Amino acid sequence: MSALPATMTCVEITKPGGPEVLVPTTRPVPQPKAGEILVKVAATAVNRPDIAQRAGLYPPPPGASDLPGLEAAGTVAALGDGVTDWKVGNQICALTPGGSYAEYCTVPAPQCLPLPKGFDMLQAAALPENYFTVWHNLFERGQLKAGEKVLIHGGASGIGTTAIQLAKAFGATVFTTVRTAAKAKAVTELGADHAIIYKDNDWAAEVKKLSGGVDVVLDMVAGEYLPKNLGLLKLDGRCVVIAVQLGATATISAGIVMVNRLTLTGSTLRPQSVENKGRMARGLKEKVWPLLEAGKIKPIIFKTFPLRQAAEAHAELERADHVGKVMMTV
Repeated sequence: MSALPATMTCVEITKPGGPEVLVPTTRPVPQPKAGEILVKVAATAVNRPDIAQRAGLYPPPPGASDLPGLEAAGTVAALGDGVTDWKVGNQICALTPGGSYAEYCTVPAPQCLPLPKGFDMLQAAALPENYFTVWHNLFERGQLKAGEKVLIHGGASGIGTTAIQLAKAFGATVFTTVRTAAKAKAVTELGADHAIIYKDNDWAAEVKKLSGGVDVVLDMVAGEYLPKNLGLLKLDGRCVVIAVQLGATATISAGIVMVNRLTLTGSTLRPQSVENKGRMARGLKEKVWPLLEAGKIKPIIFKTFPLRQAAEAHAELERADHVGKVMMTV
């Protein structure tokens, strides 16, 4: 620990507001507690929850850093008591509880994974938040299986581009909604079987016509989309809600749920236990890391900024012109 610097550069939220409230500053390097790893961060990413936290709408869970940042790739700089699976100097990527907009951050050891073979730090930093989220919601909660049909909203987002590739890799037929023709082209090239431009279509009618009904919906929109999603599900269908961009409330038919034996579920990732996240990490390492290493799937990186330009990186994500991830190097 003595070789570590006393202070680090990081980006903090000075007050709730727009991208301009993200300001570089200097803080002490955090110390890993028992069961934690201190990571020297090489790269991190901008995610929608970071924007919500910046706006004052998504406070960090108790005990987590108040700095934004939910994923990172870097080098193990120090080990907390009881950590035996990693050594100082190992290269890792990690799902962080917060704090990765910094030169150093701490993370529970079970939430760390090795870099997939052939991956650099930037590529690896684009993995944790999206891949943990998609693995848990599409495959653990949604129980998506080979031969089934899945509707993925927001297909051009980091979550969407990940979900499309994973669903295809595991043998599903993929329907997705996007905002523009350019995004439709991009997600089709990633493997989506059908991309519906929601601004130009009655997307639900279009999905129904093309699919005859789907087995799973990955819903990051909610609001008025929710009853439409349930109406698209086949018998024993599953709708998994992971974000509420159009609002957290909706009027749905309990009759449809009963008659068609539907499952409506959902989750948020950040508040889940270290034990749960460790289980997800093991599933990813076993089932998904080999696909990444074989080149069958890949993270899609749209644009990269230096950490000190976090405000510009947030503004880029909020413009919603991206396909894939907005990243930052440290």
